Amino acid sequence: MDSRACPCGLGDDYDACCGRFHAGAPAPTAEALMRSRYSAFAVGDVDYLKRTWHPSSLPADLALDPGIAWTRLAVLDTAGGGIFDTTGTVRFRAIYTHAGKRGVQAENSRFIRQDGAWIYLGPVE
Repeated sequence: MDSRACPCGLGDDYDACCGRFHAGAPAPTAEALMRSRYSAFAVGDVDYLKRTWHPSSLPADLALDPGIAWTRLAVLDTAGGGIFDTTGTVRFRAIYTHAGKRGVQAENSRFIRQDGAWIYLGPVE
């Protein structure tokens, strides 16, 4: 059992939070999927990122930079994406450090439910 805090910031340990999604449990909402994808970046789980990325927008070569440390996630807004929805958006800000410098990744992400599972489409254009 992994007792470290989950990177997504909800306060649960990793296994009880995003780790269960990384292990195969379906995320119940678009926000849960977005948080679990942030955690996948933080723990280096490329396979999970690929599984939850819509094929139409999945990069041909997805490699994570081991020099990036993801340090904090803030969910700023959600629209749709609930247990009875088929689409949703989640606006977030993720803080990271790279080569000793702080950076911010901000996005309003689009999600759809496909075959009963939430998947990431890409940023709202």
